[in-house]
Amino acid sequence: MHAMTPTPRYRALVLAMLLVVYTFNFLDRQILGILAAPIKADLKLTDTQLGLLGGAAFALLYSTLAIPLALVADRTSRSWVITISLAVWSGFTALCGFATGFWQFFAFRLGVGVGEAGGVAPSYAMISDYFPPHQRGRALSIYSLGIPIGLAAGALLGGILAAHVDWRWAFIVVGLAGVVIAPIFRLVVREPARGAFDPVAATERTSVWTVFGILAAKPSFWLLSFAAAFSSLCGYGLAFWVPSVLIRSFGFSLLTASQYIGSLLLIGGTIGVFAGGWLADRMGGRDRGVYAKLPAVAWAITVPLYAAGLMSGSPALSWFLFLIPNGLNILWLGPVTTAVQHLVPPPMRATASASFLLVNNLIGLGLGSTIMGRVSDAMTAAYGVDALRYATVYALGFYVVAAGLMLSAVKPLRRDWVG
Repeated sequence: MHAMTPTPRYRALVLAMLLVVYTFNFLDRQILGILAAPIKADLKLTDTQLGLLGGAAFALLYSTLAIPLALVADRTSRSWVITISLAVWSGFTALCGFATGFWQFFAFRLGVGVGEAGGVAPSYAMISDYFPPHQRGRALSIYSLGIPIGLAAGALLGGILAAHVDWRWAFIVVGLAGVVIAPIFRLVVREPARGAFDPVAATERTSVWTVFGILAAKPSFWLLSFAAAFSSLCGYGLAFWVPSVLIRSFGFSLLTASQYIGSLLLIGGTIGVFAGGWLADRMGGRDRGVYAKLPAVAWAITVPLYAAGLMSGSPALSWFLFLIPNGLNILWLGPVTTAVQHLVPPPMRATASASFLLVNNLIGLGLGSTIMGRVSDAMTAAYGVDALRYATVYALGFYVVAAGLMLSAVKPLRRDWVG
């Protein structure tokens, strides 16, 4: 099969393989959140230290290395970059199972971030070259299903392994599984022609400064990036800390918390992610501003429902209150990642995606779990075991900021759209 003329069946296979890799990406992140309680007890950590492991330790190199690795991907083979990245982050995930203290754990999490830095942006660019414009929102949403599936798998698998074996084995098992998948991915996924489905398929190399210059001049890029970042600040923090809220404030066991969270992510998250891409593709042809409107509305609805679930005294009622916002808070993935792809010409897409991810992850992933952990430690004297619950409720205000920024992006996006 020639890479320039992929059949629909092969395109579906490539998308499935990219989804598998992305699932491992988030499985490796969420497993730390579900195992926070036994890790905290075993290594004698504070909530602030746990928050750093879940955020800054991972995000520092993950965010900053994403741009140079994306530039390599734009100029060489994106398939090889993703393969090597998967092997590296999976290896460091396995090493987390051998950590004996905070700083050693911190170093291994830095390594996970180094590996994952080369996974997402090249994948976005490959999908845009395998699928025509009218299918990209759905294709990117299917790829983004790796987030709820990976988060759910991390919660469920981590909880089961920790309950029946040990938290360390949870890291070792999922890490080694990713190492095994890496060569299979490389054998299956071939490099597509760049810009094959676009009106003008430019192929010349461009410098990273050229891409930065194009993006910096577009207000929509900054508004989309900061809106997503504030959303991720809350979203990543909730994904990391809500399992601990269930254990501390709801009295759940680790296994029960993993099943509770896993079911919410698998049902609500998958529906929300796919719905975002489907709606954007269906409505965005008439109005490009829809790619920003949909996330803004979703975040506005998320806040009151999630707050009610966190403060409810009934776990059963909370599950239903959590279900809808677990879909709405990540509905933005398909629309926004598609919009970023259309802010630059085809040869610049991986670098543009990495630039977006730099802003999103440094703020969202880097600060979310750390801020909530720090607030929880500060409020413990006043609220005891419920301090973390209140910290997560207050953090929902970041979704309000995100919604306002995204609404401000509607008009600029219509002007800045390419293709």
